[in-house]
Amino acid sequence: MAKGGFPGFGGGNMGNLLKQAQKMQQDMAKMQEELQQRTVEASSGGGAVSVVVSGKKELQSIVIKPEVVDPDDVEMLQDLILAAVNEAIRKADDMVNSEMGKITGGLGGMPGLF
Repeated sequence: MAKGGFPGFGGGNMGNLLKQAQKMQQDMAKMQEELQQRTVEASSGGGAVSVVVSGKKELQSIVIKPEVVDPDDVEMLQDLILAAVNEAIRKADDMVNSEMGKITGGLGGMPGLF
């Protein structure tokens, strides 16, 4: 390695780049905390089953309309719950990716970034 560090990286520019990276990291941590407080809702079966998921992808609530509960067709209820939960998780992912994209400026595709 050449004396003076990495070739092509000026000392002043590298310091500025590190400051920007630190600010981005702080902004991302703050956004992740805020997203944990936000929720998304999804439903299936025309609203027969509704679920709420946090930005942390934790299931917060499930509401099942009584008329959809049929002891002779438990599989349908299970399918409705799965569909609603999966849709809510997808919405939570979209919300997180959208908000983080505002901070990272499209760098979200880098593995391990968040």
